[in-house]
Amino acid sequence: MENITAVIVEDSRLARNELKELLKKHPQIELLGEAENVDKAYDLINDVQPQILFLDINMPEKNGFELLEMLENVPLTIFTTAYDEYAIKSFEYNAFDYLLKPINQDRFSKTIEKVVATIEKEATDEKPFELHRQIFIKDGENCWLIKIAEIAVFEIVGNYTRVYFEDHTPLIYKSLNQIEAKLPEETFFRVNRQQIINLNHIEKVIPWFNGKLKAVMKNSGQQIEVSRRQSYKFKDIFGF
Repeated sequence: MENITAVIVEDSRLARNELKELLKKHPQIELLGEAENVDKAYDLINDVQPQILFLDINMPEKNGFELLEMLENVPLTIFTTAYDEYAIKSFEYNAFDYLLKPINQDRFSKTIEKVVATIEKEATDEKPFELHRQIFIKDGENCWLIKIAEIAVFEIVGNYTRVYFEDHTPLIYKSLNQIEAKLPEETFFRVNRQQIINLNHIEKVIPWFNGKLKAVMKNSGQQIEVSRRQSYKFKDIFGF
């Protein structure tokens, strides 16, 4: 297995150094960078796209929760903080783990073991989808078994992706980038940063301003804006 990439976001240099010392005993984790505030972290994470994020909560100006809300694609997140009162809230943000400072080496090692096991499992599951393949979707108490071909739209909603099929719109805990990597390119098209659409579910395409387009979806009539950059690619696909 290739190294697992990571970023540290922590306003204290001492705390960053302590985390780096802990990581030295886990060479399978490759540290790509560190940031001392949310704005720098946002740029760093978007630039290097780490698999895991060690994230402090209390930082000046913006906190760790605000960083997660800013990100389009959220890495597997491990909160590192001196305050246990944030534990419940952290799991509302789908935290992978919550480590209290000072961080115990054994506790840290157990977290890394879980990280490795989780990412290895995801790697073995990352087989490309075929249109006839059925997938299981669970949202709360509701469950569906549907074919990939039946899905009209995938859309980012915070840390989740909303799936549109028939008259259902459940949420799944997968990033849009993860989903896009598994979809057949000849059928699904990334129209903008937030949405991927099924080309077979388009009813019509209408011109929009500044050279952009809008795709009107069958059944729902949902109008989805195609970004200017993607509009050029879209026109090439359909030859207009």
